[in-house]
Amino acid sequence: MWGTPVYGKTFMSNCIAGELLKKGKTVLYQTAPVLLESVIDYKMSKQKNTENNFYKSVLDADLLIIDDLGTESLNSMKLSELFTILNSRLLNLNNKVTKTIISTNLNINDIFNHYEERIGSRIVGYYDIYYFFGEDLRFKNLK
Repeated sequence: MWGTPVYGKTFMSNCIAGELLKKGKTVLYQTAPVLLESVIDYKMSKQKNTENNFYKSVLDADLLIIDDLGTESLNSMKLSELFTILNSRLLNLNNKVTKTIISTNLNINDIFNHYEERIGSRIVGYYDIYYFFGEDLRFKNLK
């Protein structure tokens, strides 16, 4: 889902998450900056808790929602982790069907300019892209 801020991408993601949770599915919802920092922190930790494996949750959740992709500060480690997460979930490397929703303010050209081509090509090639537009909902509610 992409579009400028305030057109309901996060709201729609929350609605989808709520419906799946009602059906007993596992949902992990996180902003891109927090998700990537958390994955790196987990991987760098010397005392990995195998009972509460955050990284396994990222890969195995029935639905992973990555909110605000493009707001994170990037480095090679974050690019690598983002690629691994997307690729693992797309290829069902965890041996179960998993779905991912990505919301961003970046358009397709921005995705390719902001991320390496292998990430951009996976997003464009394997995801349905929905453009959100309209009136500024937050401003409209203030009237």
